[in-house]
Amino acid sequence: MVRASFLRISCILFTLFFLFAISLYPLKRPKFQDPSGCAPWCSSKNRISSKLGSILETKTSAPQHPLDPLTIQEINQVRAILSYYEPFASSFPAIYSLSLDEPDKDQVLSWRKGDPLPPRKALVIALLNARTHILTVDLELGRVISDIVNSGSGYPTLSIQDDISTAVQVALANAEFNKSLIQRGISTSDLVCITPSAGWFGPDEENRRVIKVQCCVSEGTPNFYMRPIEGLTATVDIDNKEVVKISNTGRDIPIPKGTNTDYRFTAQNRPPEMEPINPISIEQPKGPSFRVEDGHIVKWANWEFHLKADQRAGLVISRAMVRDSESGELRSVMYKGFASELYVPYMDPDENWYFKTYMDAGEFGLGATAMALVPLNDCPRYSYYMDGIFVASDGQPFVQPSIICLFERYAGDISWRHSEGPIFGFEIREARPKVTLVARMAASVGNYDYIFDWEFQTDGLIRIKVGLSGMLMVKGSPYYNIYKVPNPEEMSGPMVSENVIGVVHDHFVTFHLDMDIDGANNSFVEVNLVKKQTSKGESPRKSYLKAKRKVAKTEKDAQIKLKLYDPSEFHVINPSRRSRLGNPAGYKVVPGGNAASLLDHDDPPQLRSAFTNNQIWVTAYDRSEQWAGGLLVYQSRGDDTLAVWSERDRPIDNKDIVLWYTVGFHHIPCQEDFPVMPTVTSSFDLKPVNFFESNPILRAPPTFQKDLPFCQSIPS
Repeated sequence: MVRASFLRISCILFTLFFLFAISLYPLKRPKFQDPSGCAPWCSSKNRISSKLGSILETKTSAPQHPLDPLTIQEINQVRAILSYYEPFASSFPAIYSLSLDEPDKDQVLSWRKGDPLPPRKALVIALLNARTHILTVDLELGRVISDIVNSGSGYPTLSIQDDISTAVQVALANAEFNKSLIQRGISTSDLVCITPSAGWFGPDEENRRVIKVQCCVSEGTPNFYMRPIEGLTATVDIDNKEVVKISNTGRDIPIPKGTNTDYRFTAQNRPPEMEPINPISIEQPKGPSFRVEDGHIVKWANWEFHLKADQRAGLVISRAMVRDSESGELRSVMYKGFASELYVPYMDPDENWYFKTYMDAGEFGLGATAMALVPLNDCPRYSYYMDGIFVASDGQPFVQPSIICLFERYAGDISWRHSEGPIFGFEIREARPKVTLVARMAASVGNYDYIFDWEFQTDGLIRIKVGLSGMLMVKGSPYYNIYKVPNPEEMSGPMVSENVIGVVHDHFVTFHLDMDIDGANNSFVEVNLVKKQTSKGESPRKSYLKAKRKVAKTEKDAQIKLKLYDPSEFHVINPSRRSRLGNPAGYKVVPGGNAASLLDHDDPPQLRSAFTNNQIWVTAYDRSEQWAGGLLVYQSRGDDTLAVWSERDRPIDNKDIVLWYTVGFHHIPCQEDFPVMPTVTSSFDLKPVNFFESNPILRAPPTFQKDLPFCQSIPS
């Protein structure tokens, strides 16, 4: 029987059905094994286990906070309301998104624990007769209160059952497509088909939803990505269930061998050429320091925030607040933060490659493609795991278990330190360890795995990190090695194995950061470092640097391209909240390693992803402007993106504003990326600047030997 990949990966469809099935029963959660031979303090009877919860508890829980995701009962209620809604009475639509329609911001900000929740509403994106409906359902009134039929470009996120499985079935039922497979000598029992999104490349692809279907061979390996059937692509009209085009240009390109492509530990037949590393774990004899209240409120050290899973964004942080080190006041830092879009263009103009310009959040969903994290490997001991409650295309809820983990991290880093020798009459050695709190999610979007970390530090800093791992998307080559290639410079990337090219590509992750520094009235300030020349006789110095501040008045003032030789700091401040010295309270975005898009701005993929034309944007707050690529991304033309919104040039000085930041990677593959690539990371920081009156962790105590009971192995 033909095995097909229904979300650029063969096991996703099975996973969906499995998750739906287990949502009907309590899930047996993974249990952590105690280390053998430990001292009594770390034995199982003294261990404080992670609050894992169960799916049964998830099903019966009620919302406790205005931003809590819809419960299973609420999703079922929405489905019932839609089934009686007149336009859907005769034919229930395919549901592409069903999530909380969040209350207005002022309602959330004024709400206090114990208050009644604001009216619960659902935002639904549904497709019926090739028309996209954007509906608002009021759960208290029990009816649809808004139904907007999309008149612009774009379609909803792809559905596993109704779109991807249909496309594969249509392609495999096509005689010409099957004939092409037979001519290449491929057994259907070893076939795995993937479904790259089609992008948008002009009027020929408008007014119908199309998707590409390509296939790989899994004979001898689960890593079918390394065995592509090169040059064979079917274009499928999803709604009409027909193949509209077949490209078959790679008949003479051999299928790469599966040798040494299996990345599983059980498949490795010899140990690594390195000294063994003993198991390592950070033990917490008193258990973790954080706690999760009411299912979604995280409290740790001086931080408090709301954490939830989202089918499109993956992981969402809301109402992030930090306690003032002097007054004890809980002060607002960020209203909402999440990964808004993930854009991955491949650099090959070939007929079977040019369209590979993925927008993974809007086309597939980062939460929808997240699977259960692996204890002790994805997340350390004492992690707390959180489920996602998502919706299938028939409107039925299902539980995606353990897709977020929360844990404390200590990597031997230092929070602050200083030493003085006796030469000045002091002998001081002061240091503080850096312990942080991490919220993590990993999305497996087909071949690539994306690891998202939100790390909170006691000094008020938030570090947002993206890690890339998984498989390269590779291209089959007729050449066994580079010595036989007539013109290696014309290849779309380096050879990473025999008959395998790692195609050059980019990754861009754009974050939506609704900063509320001590309230919603904020401003964006660019602090430029300007070189000044000294006058003759003024100083032995010839030049020096001076900080020059510029407050952005409108959105165009805040379109920022990072420049190494024109350095700046970028602050979000509250002009009405001042320190004792008169400085406005603020946070600054501190870029890490980054990359900029080099594509022409009129290139069709770049029109759709124009939000990557700058690394920083600031827009006026609009609750409808959350997705950098637009609400409806699939086959969109780029007419509803962050770049379009910013061109409205709305005032942003002393207003409710949103900061957008893009992390970028240029990826030129290499042999070390084969068959599975070691994780590559990049990050940026949101760092307090004049937010606190002084070092907020000055009074943090040091750690002493007596604080850490000794645990050692006992020889057997």
